Amino acid sequence: MAGISYVFTITRVAKMLGEDEDWLHEISTEMDPEDGCLTVLGPGEEAITAFTRSGVDNLIELVEIHKANPNLLRRYAPPE
Repeated sequence: MAGISYVFTITRVAKMLGEDEDWLHEISTEMDPEDGCLTVLGPGEEAITAFTRSGVDNLIELVEIHKANPNLLRRYAPPE
């Protein structure tokens, strides 16, 4: 099995899926590194959530679950 050579940032995944980034971030808190969800550390305190290819697939499954049952997590509502 080949090692992971790239990951997708949560910003890119949100654009790929046409979903709100903050909502995806809330859902992704249910995921572990074994699920393909990683935290990438940058300079200082900077950190961003990223996903392996299988992590994106797992996140898509979680999105479908949360859309089917919105009561699992209150969907993010942007400030007015």
